[in-house]
Order: sequence, then C-alpha cells, then structure tokens
Amino acid sequence: MIRIEGSQKAEDHLLLQSMKNGSSIAFDAIYEKYWEKLYNAAYKRLNDEDYAKDITQDIFLQLWQRREELQIEHLQTYLYTAVRNNVFKYLEKEQRYTPVTTLLEQLSAASDKTDASLLGKEFMASFEALIRTLTPSQQEIFRMRYHEDLGTFEIAKKLNITRKTVQNQLHRSIAQLRHSFGLFVYLITSIF
Repeated sequence: MIRIEGSQKAEDHLLLQSMKNGSSIAFDAIYEKYWEKLYNAAYKRLNDEDYAKDITQDIFLQLWQRREELQIEHLQTYLYTAVRNNVFKYLEKEQRYTPVTTLLEQLSAASDKTDASLLGKEFMASFEALIRTLTPSQQEIFRMRYHEDLGTFEIAKKLNITRKTVQNQLHRSIAQLRHSFGLFVYLITSIF
C-alpha cells in the first residue's frame, strides 16, 4: 500500500511539473483523476449538486490559472483542502448575504415610498450583490461577458482557459442568478 501511495505521489508530482510548464495534457490528466473525487467531497458537505460542481470547477480553474506560482507538495491533500476551504467560504458567504426573499419584501415595501429612480438604483445594487455571490472565477467571466461584452473565445484566450470552461462557468452563473433573481425580476417588472 505504501508503494501505491508513493507511486501516486510521484505520478502527481510529474503531472504538476508538466502542468506548471504549461502542459494542458497534464492538467487534463489531473482533472480526470480528481474531478469526481472532489465533486463528491463537496457534495457530501453541501448536499447541493450545482454548488458542488461550481466549487469543484473553480478549484480546477484556479489550479490552472495559478499553476506557475503554486508550490504543491502533495496534490491530493492540496485539492481536498481546497474543497474544504471553498465549502467553508461558501457557507460563510451564505450567512452574510440577505436572502433574496427578504430583499424582495424590503423593495416591495419601499416601492410605495420612493420614486422609480431610487428603485432602479436599489435594483442595480441588489443585482451586484447577487453577482458577488458567484465564485471569484464566475464573477470574472460573467463581468467580462456581460459588462465588457467579450465573446467566449476572447474570454478563454484572455484567461488562458478553454472555451468550454468559459461556457460552463457562464451557464452555472446564469442558472444561479436566474434562480436567485427570478422573483426579484418579476417584482420589478410588475412595478414598472
């Protein structure tokens, strides 16, 4: 058993070195080897498929983007620690933000006392707060796509990731925002 663990560590070390030198093949091998394990670890803690996928995807995105600066001794330990830390960050963030239903109630009550301009500003502030609930990489990709109006190819090139990763991150971001923002949009459109 010690031999298998040592062999795994040596294999991971070679993959890390190759990835650090820019090998997307090495990155793909790490991804294939660990994605499901990390997803399962995140899912066990969150019991939510979408957030577990987001956290797992974000870990790999950060691994690729920071490949040249990371100093990783034991890849498996690093990845599981990243899952744990990201799950904690997610749970902490969830407690800090006002639930969407509370925001809706507050805006509904405020709509009788404010003009449309103020309500529009509150709408935009709430929208920005929802964007900040996305993972850092999702926020970056979302803003590049919808604030800077960049296409998925351009984003992928700028971030040095695959177009498919950009598309996946956008899809997850939009799904999360749509879920959180759906009732809010209904309320605003019924007011205006």
